[in-house]
Amino acid sequence: MAILTSHTKIRFQDCDPFQHLNNARFIDYFLNARGDQILEHYDIDIYGSQGFSWLVGSNQIAYFKPALLNEKVYIETQIIAFSSRNIKVEMRMYGEEKKDLKAFLWVDSIPINLKTMRMDSHSEHLMKLFGEANLPIEEKSFEDRRRFFLKKY
Repeated sequence: MAILTSHTKIRFQDCDPFQHLNNARFIDYFLNARGDQILEHYDIDIYGSQGFSWLVGSNQIAYFKPALLNEKVYIETQIIAFSSRNIKVEMRMYGEEKKDLKAFLWVDSIPINLKTMRMDSHSEHLMKLFGEANLPIEEKSFEDRRRFFLKKY
């Protein structure tokens, strides 16, 4: 599967006084969704039961519309680029009808061997899996992608 999808509900404790999802909490919702999705679809546990995990090197996020208290949102994630020592994932949050984009996030991560606590290379198995799941996008920069979504939504 190239695009993984799940849904969740915006919780009270994650909202600001305006009943909007706090901007910092968007990242938590995205990363929790991705962790659940890859466990369900690929049997990969981001908490390291297989002896490795990923360390986030950078995040880039753009906000478009607020996610509101008790709103049901959909989160899509996909690999947009990878190498033996890096993976870039795009994550998008939509409202219940999937017509309004709330935010999108790019996450660049590196594989870490949890025994040595050092950067490692992705295994042959993961490289094959990433190759099958990779869904490159036309826009090569975050700003170009943001402009693409501004025109679309």
